[in-house]
Amino acid sequence: MTHYERLSGLDACFLGFETRNAYMHVAVTAVFEAGPLARRGGGLDLDRIRRHFEARVPAISRFRQRLCHLPVLGDAVWVDDDGFDLTRHLRHASLPQPGSMEQLRTRCAEILERPLDRRWPLWEAWVIEGLAGGRFALLAKVHHCIVDGIAGIGMLAALLDLDPDTAMPPPEPWRPRPAPTTAELLRDEVGRRAQGAADAGRAVGRVLADPRQAAGRLGAAAGSLWRLVSTGLAPPPAVRFNRPIGPHRDVAWTSVDLATVKGVAHGLGGTVNDVVLTMVSGALGATLRDLGDAVPADPLRALVPVSVRRAEELGAGGNRVSLWLVPLPIAEPDPRRRFARIRAATEELKRGGEAAGGTVVAEAANWAGGAVVETLARVVGSTRTCNLIVTNVPGPPMPLYLAGARMVEAYPHLPLFEKQGLGIALLSYAGRLAICLVADWDLGGALSGVMRRLDAGLDEVAATVGVPVERTQARASRPRRRAPIATLVRRPA
Repeated sequence: MTHYERLSGLDACFLGFETRNAYMHVAVTAVFEAGPLARRGGGLDLDRIRRHFEARVPAISRFRQRLCHLPVLGDAVWVDDDGFDLTRHLRHASLPQPGSMEQLRTRCAEILERPLDRRWPLWEAWVIEGLAGGRFALLAKVHHCIVDGIAGIGMLAALLDLDPDTAMPPPEPWRPRPAPTTAELLRDEVGRRAQGAADAGRAVGRVLADPRQAAGRLGAAAGSLWRLVSTGLAPPPAVRFNRPIGPHRDVAWTSVDLATVKGVAHGLGGTVNDVVLTMVSGALGATLRDLGDAVPADPLRALVPVSVRRAEELGAGGNRVSLWLVPLPIAEPDPRRRFARIRAATEELKRGGEAAGGTVVAEAANWAGGAVVETLARVVGSTRTCNLIVTNVPGPPMPLYLAGARMVEAYPHLPLFEKQGLGIALLSYAGRLAICLVADWDLGGALSGVMRRLDAGLDEVAATVGVPVERTQARASRPRRRAPIATLVRRPA
């Protein structure tokens, strides 16, 4: 019995967004205490890590599926990879001991700037050993057509354990289901589109049966869609990180106490996201001034993904997001007024149902041909509709374990689009809020400047409501001198 699964229109968009310089994978760098994985003579028990992955990968179906394309319209589908080989996806690298966090960031940037091979399942996991204190890191990267932020956390949870003593089940033999023939794919697509036409007819019948209620729903969605599109058509001010990007990356990260950020949000009468966007606005404006750039009087524009997953979809893969375009008042020096403006903007977006407009776009993409969706996505990805992406993903509040080794930190990584040389991702885990920046390598000192200003920005916002801030050392970007790529050991784990 043949088997395949069709990508949603939104998932297919991320295939179209990908270019030679803009790789569309999301990732997380997790730092672990070696614990039971430490060997007496030094190093890690890589065989045990491999056995762990062999037992857990079957729970994530996309990890053993590859892309295939339908004839004529080019829609992308998933088929089982009959040549699946875990060693192609589970890799190993070492740092010169005792490895520093700067050296880890160097390795992470080098791994992140390598696109995933579309001939195989679109994921990799790199075990990076040699960190000081007997620690190691796991860098997992997955193509954005497979997961959004919430789905990515679900996948991470499927790979890890809540209990350090969880027994690993024996791996089951892999029996890939046969891929369909071209004729079968074409036949099924004709049937799917005929069913879609029938569904559209029934929808029209429902509208005629209750035109007032239907008109209200359609009007709200149309208004939301118009605001989203009209805002995106007017380009935001251009700043130094909105030029065409190159193939190389730079990363920086830090973490703050999550309870502190929640306390600031409560004191100001807003959300954690409002506090984060206030910090980001201040950091961007201050960094541009530090670099001698003119600070635009008009707000910059942040694209903020908003999850539209229903409760029953929390464990599903794929992308279930809509988009907010949030103005960032970077020229406003007063943090409290900056917060008030951002809070007013996000409240207006909520009242206007802006997520509905993005949902309309996603539904429309489901019915367009794959070639059309990918072409349009490529055009959108190359335009400057926003200045940067800022995303905040809630992670697990409790510790997770890899084969008994405790995860102590987790830092998320965003992809960059063609004219967006800076992205900011946040992830909460076990009482901490990680802040991770990714930037085009050619931005130079801008990344480290934004990182420093973000760290100071929490102090600035917290001071307005008298909330004390737990001090942590900012973890700035790696040195500008890149280590030779040859030092990256590329062998199976």
